[in-house]
Amino acid sequence: MSISEPVGTTDEQQPIITSVRRFTVLTVNTHKGFTALNRRFILPELREAVRSVSADVVFLQEVHGTHERHPQRYSNWPAMPQYEFLADTLWPQFAYGRNAVYPAGDHGNALLSKFQIIRHDNLDVSISGHENRGILHCVLRLPGDGQEVHAICVHLGLRETHRTEQLKLLAQRLEELPSDAPVIVAGDFNDWRQRADALLKPSGLREVFAELHGKPARSFPARLPALRLDRIYVRNLKASQPQVLAARPWSHLSDHAPLSVEIEL
Repeated sequence: MSISEPVGTTDEQQPIITSVRRFTVLTVNTHKGFTALNRRFILPELREAVRSVSADVVFLQEVHGTHERHPQRYSNWPAMPQYEFLADTLWPQFAYGRNAVYPAGDHGNALLSKFQIIRHDNLDVSISGHENRGILHCVLRLPGDGQEVHAICVHLGLRETHRTEQLKLLAQRLEELPSDAPVIVAGDFNDWRQRADALLKPSGLREVFAELHGKPARSFPARLPALRLDRIYVRNLKASQPQVLAARPWSHLSDHAPLSVEIEL
């Protein structure tokens, strides 16, 4: 079952932002803070890399909420949930959607934001008897005129039949939103056969890399990206400067290369 966690805030005071019309988005599958093949725990290095991008909104997949055993194995395991550790002092707001729960802990999707998260929920898109997956839907309020932006963090299944059903559930959620509402959908779609664009086109979504380059970005594996698994979609927003962060240090911090883009209202 997917469970929504309360919206959290950091203790640090943030500078007052008067108005925002343009901001940066980053999406990254954190691989639970480990390098590819789980060879090394590198969450502190990942935090520094995420901070270096200076993104305003960060979409995270595969982050731990809790884990009972890892703190005993890794001396640098944080005393707080991974998403809160990554938020640090840069992102005063964060939300977590718990997707997978097991005896030792849990993991799911998270969203870090420099803007207010006014509400959120976690849509359970798990296929019965298989992988636990969720779609974390947050509504952000931008400073200034109070414009609301829907930010939806996605992590879909490994099987195509499951992804198709999960994309239908995502499309249903999009249909429930006002037709003129600004929307960002980002995350790990596991869509190596590139079927998602056609399924989501009726919902009005545009993939930012496909719009500029004709195809989604290659993002997996991080050290030599070949498969187009990760996506950033927008609706009622302008997008520019999409980038794949595949060079060092990113190539050694996860099995997925992060994606970033500039968003304008």
